[in-house]
Amino acid sequence: MATYESLIKIKGAVGDLVFYTLNGKNVVRKKSGFNKTAFKKDPSYEKVRQNSSEFGHCSKMGKIIRKSIDLYLKETGDTLLYQKFAKLMTEIKDLDVISEKGKRTVENGLKTEEGKKLLTTFQFGEIKNVALEVQRQDYTLRIKENAEAGKAIIITIKLNSENYTVEKTEEDLILGQHQIAFKKYFSQDGFILYFIILKNENGEISRMGFV
Repeated sequence: MATYESLIKIKGAVGDLVFYTLNGKNVVRKKSGFNKTAFKKDPSYEKVRQNSSEFGHCSKMGKIIRKSIDLYLKETGDTLLYQKFAKLMTEIKDLDVISEKGKRTVENGLKTEEGKKLLTTFQFGEIKNVALEVQRQDYTLRIKENAEAGKAIIITIKLNSENYTVEKTEEDLILGQHQIAFKKYFSQDGFILYFIILKNENGEISRMGFV
C-alpha cells in the first residue's frame, strides 16, 4: 500500500491497481491475487478447497465437543488446549478411509480403533488420563479398587455431525462399587461419546478423559 499526490482524484481500479481514500489520504495498492470465483471452480484450487472444507469441519466438531465439557476443561489450566484439541480432531479425521478427500469426517475417524485410541488417550492439561484408572467394556465401566476416586461424573454426549449440535446428560455418582453401567439416555442411532471425571475425597479432579 502506498500514498500518492495528484491534482486528479482517482477512485476505483485501473489495471491491477486500486485507488481509494483512507483517513484523508489518497492510497493505491495492487489488486489481491485471490479470486473467489476461481477458488470455487478452478481445478487448480481443488486441493485447497478440500483442505479448507475439512479444516472447517474439524474446527466445528472440536468446538461442539469442547463446549459439552467446557466446565471441566477450565480446571486444566492449559492455555494451549484449544490448539491441541483441534490437532486431535484433524488426526482423527485423517483416519476416515471411507470418504473421499475433502469430505472426511471426525465421526468416521472415531469409528476406527486407532481413532478411538487417539481420543481416549488424549490428556487434558496436567490432569491425568482417566484410562489409567478405569476400563470400559461395552456399556460397563470398571474402576480399579485402588483408584483415587470418591466420586465419578459421567457425561454422555450424542453428536450430530451434520448440524454440528450435541445432546448431553450429566450424571454424578458416589463410588461405593467398582463397576458402573452406562445408562442409555439416547437412541443408539447417533454417535455417542462418554466423558468421565473422577474426583477424590476432597472434591478435586484426579482423572478425566473419554472412554
